[in-house]
Amino acid sequence: MVSNFSKTGLKLFEIHDILISDDLYERKFLCDLNSCKGACCVEGDSGAPLEEEECSKLEEIFSDVRPYMRPEGIKAVQEQGVFVVDSDNDLVTPLVNNRECAYVYFAKDGGTRCAIESAYKEGKIDWKKPISCELFPVRVTEYPTFTAVNVQFLDICESACSLGKALEIPVYKFLKDPLIKRFGKEWYTEMEKIAGG
Repeated sequence: MVSNFSKTGLKLFEIHDILISDDLYERKFLCDLNSCKGACCVEGDSGAPLEEEECSKLEEIFSDVRPYMRPEGIKAVQEQGVFVVDSDNDLVTPLVNNRECAYVYFAKDGGTRCAIESAYKEGKIDWKKPISCELFPVRVTEYPTFTAVNVQFLDICESACSLGKALEIPVYKFLKDPLIKRFGKEWYTEMEKIAGG
């Protein structure tokens, strides 16, 4: 199903009660970590959005993730908890000094790295990281009767937008694996049909 909001020029596509912004098709995106250095882990008003079951997962894996964290991050978790509720009443990761995610550490190149993902890559845990991090710049918002899938473009992602445009990679293709992880292969196949139609 396709809905067209003519006042804004925005098109929304619906697949199984999930509304998708046409930005996922129209906008181009490819992460350029050499340019941005993982600034999305540092910039923003609050931590990474979490789903309810992910909060339990963080409790479960924290002892395995802790060795990869900075002392400042460990302190933030000890003081705030493995997750917090932000000013919008959303579940998010805690921050260090209201800035970077508590689970971030900095590599020699000055870029950010995720302690959760590092533990995962070394086989210490079986969970890569919060799905919101894998899906960025896509944001998923749950409403009582539907789910909204939109793209959040930040200034820090300017290089990613430029690279995606140069290589003609739309957001939905760049995020194929995490979109399948979050919504399923059948749902993603329907997304592809809309793109082809």
